[in-house]
Amino acid sequence: MNIDASKRALRRRHLAMRSRLTADDIEAAGAALACRALELPELVDAATVAAYVSVGGEPGTYALREALRARGVRVLLPVLLEDDDLDWGEDEGPGRLAPARRGLLEPEGPRLGPEAVTGADVVLLPGLAVDRRGMRLGRGGGSYDRVLARLAAAGADPALVVLLYDGELLDEVPEEGHDRPVHAAVTPSGLHRFTARPR
Repeated sequence: MNIDASKRALRRRHLAMRSRLTADDIEAAGAALACRALELPELVDAATVAAYVSVGGEPGTYALREALRARGVRVLLPVLLEDDDLDWGEDEGPGRLAPARRGLLEPEGPRLGPEAVTGADVVLLPGLAVDRRGMRLGRGGGSYDRVLARLAAAGADPALVVLLYDGELLDEVPEEGHDRPVHAAVTPSGLHRFTARPR
């Protein structure tokens, strides 16, 4: 099986597992995940965090985003562009989110431009799994591959953190040439580091 087919099969498997979660499962995992994430030193010290609004079976990000905002952290949220690249807007709270394409919720405020993410201290990435090298399995749309390439091109070095459920840490995720490792994963039961970051 080639790498692309292996990724598709792995995505199907993990999406099927997530589809069996109840709303209570997702909310409880999101609360536990927020507690764990807030222990991450990079988030403790962050002034700006690029996050996202979880949808469907994704681990909930609401509690984490609200806790960051309560600390005075500037939280950026993605805005999906027509070409599947990401623009960014500021998280002004749950009452300031609007429905968008693909069932997403996006900030209603001004657009800050795709380059805004280069000013983040931490980028929280969605994913379906990550392996012990920090290689992340995304949904396959390529939006976050563009974000990671943009960060590299700008010489930006934020902490890259993927938010997952327990059981989504794998021994190996199929890897392509454009894939970039994340530094850490947060699950409801703990923090997992993969690559050292200079401090």
